[in-house]
Amino acid sequence: MAYDDHFKLTDDMINHLDTVISGISDPFISSRYIGFVSVSAVTVYELAVKEIFCTFANRKHKVLGDFALSYFDRINGRVKLKIIRNEYISRFGTKYVDKFKRKIDRAEQKFLRTSHVSIKNSYNNVIEWRNQFAHEGQIPSTVTYSEVIKSYKAGKEVIHCLPETMRR
Repeated sequence: MAYDDHFKLTDDMINHLDTVISGISDPFISSRYIGFVSVSAVTVYELAVKEIFCTFANRKHKVLGDFALSYFDRINGRVKLKIIRNEYISRFGTKYVDKFKRKIDRAEQKFLRTSHVSIKNSYNNVIEWRNQFAHEGQIPSTVTYSEVIKSYKAGKEVIHCLPETMRR
């Protein structure tokens, strides 16, 4: 499966929720969907990250692929940028870490110029909102439904940098 096929799960849910949210006039009720979207977003981020690393490892060597499949089976939402860079990519060598930093910085600059949005901040915000909702039962009071959607979509750009990085 292609890594970006995983995004369809959340994209389809958002398309459905968009029709539901438009009919809700109570901001309290619509705010509850922020948590659901953030949990779904981080889930597909995680699935995409697993897919990318396992595909890369399999292409390198079958044994490495088997190891990666086992290793990434246990990441459980641990997909913050710092973890991806310092714990996952670094295991494959510093050349990949450097390549990821360059790609993510270029994507960040491009997205800032075109959309005035930071993909890095957006990505990490979605993860923080997910953690607040999933682990503390809190819905961020300063975030709107449209902001969580916008951040999820910008955060996908971070994931798109990863398969470009994990190539020989």
